Amino acid sequence: MSALRDALRDLPEAVFADVLESDDAYLLVLDLPGVTADGLTVSIEGGKLVVEAERAKAVPEEFEYVNEDRSLFLDAELPLPPDVTESGAEGDISDGVLELRLPKATTGRQTSIPIEDAR
Repeated sequence: MSALRDALRDLPEAVFADVLESDDAYLLVLDLPGVTADGLTVSIEGGKLVVEAERAKAVPEEFEYVNEDRSLFLDAELPLPPDVTESGAEGDISDGVLELRLPKATTGRQTSIPIEDAR
């Protein structure tokens, strides 16, 4: 998980992120003010989480930017821990807070296999 943690440090200063972990999943929480589901694309590609976000900003007609520090776009590729599986990954965004639940692979967990008599 340290690669993911390190990658989060490289995000723009305006993006705050938390990583939480349980026995069966990781929860990644990204603050993306002004971003809605319509302006967001999230995918897993080659062991990386790809986040593309576009913030909508309305500027009143009588104003123009003197200084703009809040970027309209975020394109980030974050390395995922090796035990993440894309199967069952889900996310939602509310009030500019993106929560991604990334399940862990079940490898190594004990599963009973029912055996039937073939006779």
